[in-house]
Amino acid sequence: MQTASTNIGERMGRSQELSDSKRGPVIGGHLGNKSIRDISWLLNIPRSTVSGIITKWKPLGTTATQPPSGRPRHMTGRGVSAC
Repeated sequence: MQTASTNIGERMGRSQELSDSKRGPVIGGHLGNKSIRDISWLLNIPRSTVSGIITKWKPLGTTATQPPSGRPRHMTGRGVSAC
């Protein structure tokens, strides 16, 4: 049983992308009528991440990372410009 004092090192960092092997069980739990809190607790990932995965999965039908929206940035010799 997991205690309330979870080791911070075991939690996912803010800048890490969740692997496909973790996204699948999130959707499986959702389809199995588990709550977001239960899925979060079982997989040891933040509730906001679980909610975001489910929210993106509903209209798209996929958990794959989508390309960023908007115009691509132009690379120059000095750096990146928004031309």
